[in-house]
Amino acid sequence: MSALADRLAAVRAAIAETAAAAGRSPDELTTVVVTKFQPASLVAELAELGVRDIGENRHQEAQAKAAELAGLGLRWHFVGQLQSKKARQALAYASVIHSVDRPGLVDALRSDAASVDCFVQVNLTDDPGRGGVAPNELDALVERVLATSGLRLLGLMAVAPLGEPARPAFARMREYSERIRRIAPEARGLSMGMSHDYRDAISEGATHLRIGTAITGNRPVAG
Repeated sequence: MSALADRLAAVRAAIAETAAAAGRSPDELTTVVVTKFQPASLVAELAELGVRDIGENRHQEAQAKAAELAGLGLRWHFVGQLQSKKARQALAYASVIHSVDRPGLVDALRSDAASVDCFVQVNLTDDPGRGGVAPNELDALVERVLATSGLRLLGLMAVAPLGEPARPAFARMREYSERIRRIAPEARGLSMGMSHDYRDAISEGATHLRIGTAITGNRPVAG
């Protein structure tokens, strides 16, 4: 097996083990392999290994890879900060947008012609410069998504704060998820957990893991 196949197998095994320990089935979890800065050839190799969910966090890079690999049947997840002016272009390739974080982006994604799955991103830090809606503004943003044609809310997304244990942050996300299900009963998804903390995320109810380097290896230096 290739090094990539070995890493993918190791992560899949760890996910299955962690899910079992939490009393969950691995089938409840979608692993989105984040391929930021990786070449399209690596994404093609992932597809050969059975990966269908690919994450990108830069629009230009995502757009180019999606076009080049259009015949592989991949589901593209946009997981980075999305500029409102790029929203319409992202709808052309993205099946899921994980980072809906402000009313202006919701409005920019409105469509009567197509629909896209999405998560509302929550900011778990005190830094307003980080992506995500403040928890006290979460319900209003969720209601705006629910009222917007072309958007189907899957649930909530977050990145654990740097320099803090991840699990308490993910436990807060579980609480926010329970809260918003009062107004969006079907929005049960939780997109959380990355290469270094996905085990904690699984233990707190994650449904979508965004895993990059643990599977892809170190990123090439960006040109």
